[in-house]
Amino acid sequence: MDLGELAERERRILALERRGFSGPGAKERAVREELGLAPVRYYQLLNALLDDPRALACDPVTVNRLRRIRESRRAER
Repeated sequence: MDLGELAERERRILALERRGFSGPGAKERAVREELGLAPVRYYQLLNALLDDPRALACDPVTVNRLRRIRESRRAER
């Protein structure tokens, strides 16, 4: 893998974040079925991905949106 590119799983995580989900549990179900990950592990990987400059280069709109959400949640604490 080129150091400048995201791995397939990382690209799939960002693609899943671009989608809208209806109803409770729909996103978690998609995480399990499509990525084969437990939701807790998914969110750990996603959080690390938000700090990865390669992810920002790959999908700046999604990464910046998720960073804003993360920062607003941190500010609420």
